[in-house]
Amino acid sequence: MAGILGGRPQNVSPIKAAKVGHFMPCCAAPLLTVRLVNIRPALTCFSPLTLSVALSLSLAPWAQAQAQAQAQTQTQTQTTEPNLAPEVLAQAAALLQQAAQTSAPRGARILALPGVLDARLKLAPCTQVQPFLPAGVAAWGKSRVGLRCVQGPVAWQVFLPVTVQVWAPAVVAQAPLPAGARLEGSQLALAVVDWAAAPAPPQAEVAALDGRVLVRPVAAGQALRASDLRTRQWFASGDTVQFVAQGRGFAVSAEGQAMSAGLEGQPVRVRMESGRVVVGLPVGQRRVELNL
Repeated sequence: MAGILGGRPQNVSPIKAAKVGHFMPCCAAPLLTVRLVNIRPALTCFSPLTLSVALSLSLAPWAQAQAQAQAQTQTQTQTTEPNLAPEVLAQAAALLQQAAQTSAPRGARILALPGVLDARLKLAPCTQVQPFLPAGVAAWGKSRVGLRCVQGPVAWQVFLPVTVQVWAPAVVAQAPLPAGARLEGSQLALAVVDWAAAPAPPQAEVAALDGRVLVRPVAAGQALRASDLRTRQWFASGDTVQFVAQGRGFAVSAEGQAMSAGLEGQPVRVRMESGRVVVGLPVGQRRVELNL
């Protein structure tokens, strides 16, 4: 440093050096305060490059601290979530569990797993949050529960995502099966699976699948559902069928003529002997049922 201060650099006039001395403190003023004593003789010993390097080195720790603070703020913003009391989450899960129980098989174990709200939500403090089921909400699988503030300075309403699982025995393949395979009882077994993992429920009885044909390959341990099976045709158009209308405590049957092919799961029209046309579901060989 003593060598640098030994004299004025060549090719730099005192006038230019004075201009440098006036320019550099103005540029650095917003960032730091520089106290100069007898500035004119001192600055005549420094080149602009020397001053620029010195300022950069002195500001480097400050810039690094600013970058770290900004990164920490962004991380906190991304991970911050609206706070919900544990009892509110438990009430929301219990509400969906009750709804799922009405259509679940007997003895099923139902789990309702609450998700998280959008982290961008800013909920006002609330002393009483009331869970509710929105109209048309699914009771199985991906669902949601409404939460509304009924006692607080600001009335708000949000929807909490919830995943509902329904664990019960169902028919699964014991080994991988290709599309077109005709099922036999020895290929199938019962295992506990999540009935809510797909829109259609799985098959519950091994005997009911004997002779059915797969329309797609299935993996070992995979539950068999209606979408995996070829649709059965119970009768052809024009066949004579037995039409059964049944309700609570009664059943009435009569013969009629099918007006279309009787495909499993698809409604079919039947013309009765009186000429009246009724609609029911094919459920077996030349059999149509109507539940009242």
